[in-house]
Amino acid sequence: MTRPLFQTLYARLALGLFLLLVIVGGLFTVLSLYSVREYSAAVSQELNRDLASNLVSDRNLVTDGQINHSELKRLFDLYMSINPSIEIYLLDNDGRILSYSASPAKIKRKHVSLEPVHRLLENPDAYPLQGDDPRSHDRHKVFSVTQVPDAENPTGYLYVVLRGEEYDFAESMVHSDRLLQMGGGALAISLFVGLLAGLLFFRLLTRRLSRLTARVEAFEAGVKNAEDTDAAGDAGVPGDDVDYLSARFDQMAARIAGQLVLLKDKDHQRRQLVAQVSHDLRTPLASIQGYLETLGMKQQELSPDERRRFLNVALAETLRLSKLVDELFELAALDARERQPFAEPFMPAELLHDVVQKHRPKAEQAGVTLNIVTVQPAMVHADIAMTERVLDNLIGNAVDHSPAGAEVKLSVTADNCGVEICVRDAGEGIGQQDIDHVFDPFYQAPGASRSGHAGLGLAIARRMAELQQGRVSVESQPGEGAEFRFWLPLADSAAKESTEL
Repeated sequence: MTRPLFQTLYARLALGLFLLLVIVGGLFTVLSLYSVREYSAAVSQELNRDLASNLVSDRNLVTDGQINHSELKRLFDLYMSINPSIEIYLLDNDGRILSYSASPAKIKRKHVSLEPVHRLLENPDAYPLQGDDPRSHDRHKVFSVTQVPDAENPTGYLYVVLRGEEYDFAESMVHSDRLLQMGGGALAISLFVGLLAGLLFFRLLTRRLSRLTARVEAFEAGVKNAEDTDAAGDAGVPGDDVDYLSARFDQMAARIAGQLVLLKDKDHQRRQLVAQVSHDLRTPLASIQGYLETLGMKQQELSPDERRRFLNVALAETLRLSKLVDELFELAALDARERQPFAEPFMPAELLHDVVQKHRPKAEQAGVTLNIVTVQPAMVHADIAMTERVLDNLIGNAVDHSPAGAEVKLSVTADNCGVEICVRDAGEGIGQQDIDHVFDPFYQAPGASRSGHAGLGLAIARRMAELQQGRVSVESQPGEGAEFRFWLPLADSAAKESTEL
């Protein structure tokens, strides 16, 4: 599929380069003019920094310690014709303008800030230093200043603006012509050279991108063959980033099919999970509703024992529903890592004995014997509450899947890295096709009877083990029971790993 020229990367790069060159050229021209003006102002102030004091001494503006106003008036008239670029003002000690060499209509200020005046008098080399322009409300100009009649007994200042209104007018005329001649010419040349070089470079770059685009379109259309993928996917292919990108694309394309299969499988699991959750929530709710409706409709017909039995069944279903909802929230919190383990050293053998004692009444009621066959004392570094919950789930699962008269064997073994707690039941075992899914939420082997609900105990156990840097695994053969192994790191190794992290 051929794309319009102006929608291609080459055209956009060319347009971007053109705009960039125009902007850079314009900024360079503006900054150059600004720099020239600042430089010119600094030079003007440096050359004329003694102009005000020279005017006072050369023109006899001070007579017997007083300002000679008639001589000052002649000075104003003389310099308006000799050097119209400067403007002369007489200020008092507060900065008010007392006299000036201009038409009153041109004066916009009645007061001049003395802060730059004092700075220049204190440091004559602080240039360019700009002061207020009496002919503007907001403009500032370089100036020369001196105290009058003298520095020992000042009554005011002779304030000389070095680049006055006439200078600005002449400069604007000259700069307009120079800007068109110099700036326009330099901008045109830089645009032409830069654009030509950029277009050639972009053409070389985008030509290979165009080829890669064609290959992507071919892959999208389903006509990419395996030979092209293998040849271009060689990790050792020479070239630059574009060639490397092309090779990586081919490798990525080779994996997309497998990823799509995985996504479909995940989507199937998600749908199955939603269906199982809906079923396990609906069943106890329907049971509770049925019993309560029966109680409501036949309250007078039922005996006290029957009403009590109905209420007990409804209560049992409510407890079952509450447990399922709690497990769902707990699993969601573990998946979102909202619950973090509080690791501390402890003896798992002691905890195992406590958990076994807690489950012994339930096991005896089911006719199952809990037997700890091996115990190797060792210290682990884990969360006691989470570890106890994992053992609860594993032992409870073993009791539920063991027939009456069977024995559930438990053991604690240790090596140089960690401690492993084994729980072996005497149930029907797990088929090889189901072992990889045992820890999935609500998973139930095909054809298995659904007593109660599939539960979330093993899924919660695995999440809790992983959060503690441990793991839970299972080994089983059909008809030989299942052995669940819960491994936790030793206290020393876990502390060392945390320090390294």
